[in-house]
Amino acid sequence: MMFRKKSMIFVQNSTILPILVYFYVLELLIENSEEKMLKNKDEIIKVLNNGGVIAYVTDTVWGLGCLPNNEQAVKKIYDIKKREVQKPLILMSNNIYNLLNYVKPIPKVGQILIKKYFPGALTIVTEKNENTPNYITSNMPTVGIRVPDNKVFQEICEIIPEHVLATTSANLSHQPSAKTYEQALENMTGLADLIIEDYGYRAKGLESTVAGVMGNELRIFRQGEIKIEI
Repeated sequence: MMFRKKSMIFVQNSTILPILVYFYVLELLIENSEEKMLKNKDEIIKVLNNGGVIAYVTDTVWGLGCLPNNEQAVKKIYDIKKREVQKPLILMSNNIYNLLNYVKPIPKVGQILIKKYFPGALTIVTEKNENTPNYITSNMPTVGIRVPDNKVFQEICEIIPEHVLATTSANLSHQPSAKTYEQALENMTGLADLIIEDYGYRAKGLESTVAGVMGNELRIFRQGEIKIEI
């Protein structure tokens, strides 16, 4: 029933439906076949609900995130990283239909990329809707969305409110991204409110590719692990 309700958001763009079905089935398979790993679920939820910031593994590099609807928590991320306010955060989740709540109907070229590369090391930049706060996107009309292919990150998203994190990399600005749990501890101890272990599901160490999809136009803002030809 939840899936049916969320899919109606894009009823005016029916071509998104096969993607929703694909990720719905994928999520069910994951939920039914994998043993849960997180030992501190209650602590994670408590930290986030109290406006805290968490550090966690993804499939690319380590991330630093908070709940998207908490402006003070987002500000804390900028303060921790000493990040320029002109640089937006992105939104990440364990499946695409959670992220569809934050964007306008995704153009066909974006849908093709999502079906091919999600979950994976690709960030899609597309037009946001009224559910995405300006403080996440630095007042830009677009927002980056991504579904990492990492079991620990996916389990975190399963348990948190709305299943979405506002996120960036777990490092100080202009410093190398954390690629291991040890580097995340070195970068974020005393800064992040909680650093979640990776349970052996390590980051690969390569940044995600960032692709913008506006109308029928595709722009590559950063070539990362996934190579996309225009």
